[in-house]
Amino acid sequence: MSKDSNVLSIWGNKESMNLNSLLLDNIMQSQYFKVNLYEKKTYHEVVDEIYYQVKHLEPWERGSRKTSGLTGMCGGVRGVSGGGIVSTAYCILYKLYTLKLTRKQVISLTIHTDSPYIRALGFMYIRYTQPPNELFEWFEEYLDDPETLDVKAGGGCIMSIGQMLRQWLIRIEWFDTLFPRIPVPAQKEIMEKLHAHGPYKHNNYDTYLSYDDDAGQQKVASSNAIDMPETFGNVASSSSSSTDRNGYHHRVSSDSYRNKKYRSSRDDRSRSRSTDRHRYDSSDRYRSHKHYHHQRRSSSRDDRRRHHYRSRSPATSNSRSRNDRS
Repeated sequence: MSKDSNVLSIWGNKESMNLNSLLLDNIMQSQYFKVNLYEKKTYHEVVDEIYYQVKHLEPWERGSRKTSGLTGMCGGVRGVSGGGIVSTAYCILYKLYTLKLTRKQVISLTIHTDSPYIRALGFMYIRYTQPPNELFEWFEEYLDDPETLDVKAGGGCIMSIGQMLRQWLIRIEWFDTLFPRIPVPAQKEIMEKLHAHGPYKHNNYDTYLSYDDDAGQQKVASSNAIDMPETFGNVASSSSSSTDRNGYHHRVSSDSYRNKKYRSSRDDRSRSRSTDRHRYDSSDRYRSHKHYHHQRRSSSRDDRRRHHYRSRSPATSNSRSRNDRS
């Protein structure tokens, strides 16, 4: 389908919107979806519902899923365990799907200015319904978007739109469910484009270095952004900056970390060499001590042997016999 067309084609399973079957069943049985959202007939009404009702992006409400009695795959995080109360966000997401959004409507969701959750559900709609090889083109313009939102039920996981989209491009896990799997060739292409695009550019969510002037020690401070080891959102740049108590601005290069790491490894090597030297000295002393006692035992053994042979020599035996005869 041409991008100039306002019709937005759907990739994958057109009945389930590529949602997990357990999650979809809970949405269809949800009283909120069957009653409250049923009354919403237009796109703008649903957008207003997002503004007033959506507070997080998890698929399940906090504490509603009971997985303690389940084992094996049934106790995992891949959406196959026992269900719970499906979240408002995912109910509205599927409601948007039933409206068969046009391309312009999806774009208007992603650039909406009233709430970051309206934008997030627009991007989530794209992640679930669009072909994997087109995801990067949809997200590319917003990979450094600094607008923040709390994605965790109950709060405590603040991240930016840019970081969230980077995570969605390279990981299929999203809390207790899965996004549609991206084929390997498309995933490799996405990774190459992400590397070419570069790391996340807003350092207010990166780990930075600061110095305590009184203690003279280096301290590491980190943000409350979500931990994404594989993403490019938390990749530190080659240098970071900090401001001391006097207001002076310092630039801290990552080379200092490498130098510190080199010094620590060098100290470890020197300690290991000193330990080896002490081990060698001890073994040498042991060998010399052993050799000394061996020599003493050998000399005493030789003395006894010589004494024995002298006592058994012919001259001695003849003299003993003559003495006996006399």
